[in-house]
Amino acid sequence: MAEEKGTLQAMRGWVVDHKLRAVGTLWLTGIAGSIAYNWSRSGMKTSVKLIHARLHAQALTLAALGCSALVEYYDHQSGSGSKVHDYAKQFLPSDRNAKKDSV
Repeated sequence: MAEEKGTLQAMRGWVVDHKLRAVGTLWLTGIAGSIAYNWSRSGMKTSVKLIHARLHAQALTLAALGCSALVEYYDHQSGSGSKVHDYAKQFLPSDRNAKKDSV
């Protein structure tokens, strides 16, 4: 059980570090699957197959954008995987320093 948690945590860590790559890979896989599925169906014109694949691509794009927005929102709320807090600590003055400067 501990091994599973370690592997899952490692996978989650990779996804947090490579969000765009993960979303893009899932999107590309979905598009390829949609094209393969539409091409395997016989009795349809090529133009109809392309239209169906395009509609699936649009739906998958919206889903990927929504998922990436949710991941960013969750990371921002929890502060766990976001690098924004690291940059803020590095470049912005802390509350104590700001109070010293204003006095």
